[in-house]
Amino acid sequence: MSDTAPVGGEEVAILHTNLGDIVVGFFPDKAPKHVAAFKKLVTEGFYDGTKFHRVIPGFMIQGGDPNSKSDDRSLHGTGGPSYRLPAEFNDIPHERGILSAARTSDPNSAGSQFFLMVKKSPHLDRQYSVFGQVLDGMDVVDKIVALPRDSRDNPLKENPAIIESATLETRVIES
Repeated sequence: MSDTAPVGGEEVAILHTNLGDIVVGFFPDKAPKHVAAFKKLVTEGFYDGTKFHRVIPGFMIQGGDPNSKSDDRSLHGTGGPSYRLPAEFNDIPHERGILSAARTSDPNSAGSQFFLMVKKSPHLDRQYSVFGQVLDGMDVVDKIVALPRDSRDNPLKENPAIIESATLETRVIES
């Protein structure tokens, strides 16, 4: 994991999934716009009820699409907020546990979708905006990436990974 991990007293997000909690910390000094947008969406309840709609073993899990609340799986992966964020590429490598912004082929097209790395993937470095990392709950990420999936890397309907709710909390300073 990155040596710039959030420390006590900093705000973290908790993704409360049907498979357990994932706690993520942020890198506001590396990707301030992405961190602010993610926190705002968490506060607004934007992620509540969304699914991890794309899981690729040995690579990553992707979520954050409001269309994933729909039963129409052809829409999953196509939604987002009413805005796009400019790229904030930085020097943090895409290693296991990293939180990064999903986007189209346009570097300035990130919105609400994000992915969590399960394995080091240097081909993504400086190509996607890293804005946080998993601090606790990689076991949950591993459960999600191992779900049975269809040919489009979507978890099967009968085995979804759902973000039931997402919250922000201030991390306790350990003494």
